[in-house]
Amino acid sequence: MHSGKVSRIELEKREYEILSPYAAKSAESLGRDFEEEKCNVRTEYQRDRDRIVHSKAFRRLMHKTQVFLAPEGDHFRTRLTHTIEVSQIARTIARALALNEDLTEAIALGHDLGHTPFGHSGESVLNEIHPGGFEHNVQSLRVVEVLESHNGMRGMNLTREVRDGILNHTGPVLPMTLEGQIVKLSDRIAYINHDIDDALRSGVISESELPKDCIDVLGSTHGRRIDTLVTSMIENSAGRNIISMDSECLESMNKLRAFMFENVYHNNKVKKDEDLADVDKIIRFLYSYYNEHPDKMTDDRKCMADEFGVNEAVKDLIAGMTDRYASSVYNDIINTVNEQRL
Repeated sequence: MHSGKVSRIELEKREYEILSPYAAKSAESLGRDFEEEKCNVRTEYQRDRDRIVHSKAFRRLMHKTQVFLAPEGDHFRTRLTHTIEVSQIARTIARALALNEDLTEAIALGHDLGHTPFGHSGESVLNEIHPGGFEHNVQSLRVVEVLESHNGMRGMNLTREVRDGILNHTGPVLPMTLEGQIVKLSDRIAYINHDIDDALRSGVISESELPKDCIDVLGSTHGRRIDTLVTSMIENSAGRNIISMDSECLESMNKLRAFMFENVYHNNKVKKDEDLADVDKIIRFLYSYYNEHPDKMTDDRKCMADEFGVNEAVKDLIAGMTDRYASSVYNDIINTVNEQRL
């Protein structure tokens, strides 16, 4: 009679029995930078997922803007809800293709940990003022390798496959695993469609403005469009050592993305000029202030400044802030400075 207890070794065996030959097997992981005793219950990728979910950086995503700055309403996406939607889409595809769902989920949950406050507006300002620029995927990798800690050690010590998927979820490089490739496309499927949903709800665009040829191919509702794209990925990737979707769906998705950049992401109704000016002012001020007054940072940030340089430590500090915390710190500093002048 089965005891009901399942060990890591049994789970690893089960992966060989159930998963596709193209799936990343946790027993064959390229491993961690620092050797650790394996968990008796969880596979390596399950442990990575759990470390990400329990991290401070993951919790902060709930207070970081996705697209709409200071939205008036409870139903607009945040970085956290975006991350959960990416994870759900990616896991559905991974399961249908018999790929490693745990690895897929870990990459999906960690892919946006490095995003700045105030969405892409904050990222643009930081990219402009920080020497060497700023890319959120590179910062996400830095979060899991350097800025977070685990068991008193620097970094989360995640497996190489998860770190590769986080770094390459955007940009020209294809992730090394099919699971990472799933997240790369799922991220795009998620944000294009949920941003359309938010833009329609807010009245920034209307249904009739969406490109008709794209809607004819993908569907007229949020759920239908996601279903079409997910189904296309599953049908075009089954039994293959690459993740793809059919050219008609891919072209329609990319055309919708271009439409969103033109009509939503740079639309004054989404980001009013005064809000954008505030974001620019806050990010620039904080970057300049902490570079000039590194002694005002916490002790752990000062240590980072000694090791990596003040610029890098200040960039890490600002990128890690939530929208409301960045605004609060800015106001506190301004008020303190004004009081000192009186």
